[in-house]
Amino acid sequence: MAALQQIRPFALFSDDVWRALTARSGWRGVSMVLHAWGLIAGASVLVILWPNPLTWLLAVTVVGARQLGLAILMHEAAHGTLHPNTRVNAFIGEWLCAVPVGGDLALYRPYHLKHHRFTQQDEDPDLVLSAPFPTTRASLRRKFLRDLTGQTFYKQRIAPLLQRGAGGNAFVGETGRAQRRFAAATLLIFLIYAACGAWIWFFGVWVVAFATWFPLVTRIRNIAEHACTCRDADPFTVARTTRANWLERLLIAPYFVHYHAEHHLFIAVPCYRLPALHAALTAKGLTQHMNVAPGYLQVLRDVSA
Repeated sequence: MAALQQIRPFALFSDDVWRALTARSGWRGVSMVLHAWGLIAGASVLVILWPNPLTWLLAVTVVGARQLGLAILMHEAAHGTLHPNTRVNAFIGEWLCAVPVGGDLALYRPYHLKHHRFTQQDEDPDLVLSAPFPTTRASLRRKFLRDLTGQTFYKQRIAPLLQRGAGGNAFVGETGRAQRRFAAATLLIFLIYAACGAWIWFFGVWVVAFATWFPLVTRIRNIAEHACTCRDADPFTVARTTRANWLERLLIAPYFVHYHAEHHLFIAVPCYRLPALHAALTAKGLTQHMNVAPGYLQVLRDVSA
């Protein structure tokens, strides 16, 4: 199929408006990365100081959502919008965002740009994520259960290592480089917990979040972005924006990721300017042609029956 149509920004916006929408801040991206790690630290300290089921559950969900947040900020770096300095953008995106959650910026960027070029087309490498929808409520519940019980984590993270290990060295090549870096970052995070006299909470919070809440909210993010959207070449209809309240932004959709239709329309706009882009498109009446859901619960209802 053909690549998506491209929207010319100057057909919609004046030079001044477009410059404001695409302006890259030297501190906004850094502040979001620090915010992610600050919430991870704060949630961990909370359960360390007041260990009980409620603080543990809060810590796991907050940390899991910020692990997704780091992946989202890696995505931002892949577009070159995390920081205006190319080297700083690459360094922060790789070492503070991608590596701690098992990503690799160099491997992710070409894959992801192909997704943007062929969104919801046959050549889209992410089409497998949206193709199973709509589905049944029972199927959706089973998927969520697999996420929350660690089955998805095992399938995606552990089983490939065991299979590769059985056939030879699992840490060779580009994928092996990512695995080595991920292992080193995980060890460093463990040592930080241990240095605080709380090594057990590395497993109780960081690992549990990574194996349960992180896969769940990643799935919800993928569903909300493209499930049951149009498979044509119209860039206004191939992605979905989901209105998110403060709790959804805390636990499901960090760092403006819910403005996904706007992101697909204009990938040069940094994530922290997507609300302004949404407002500009709304003022022109263009959001009426976009997929805009009132919330994540409604999205899940719409893609299942």
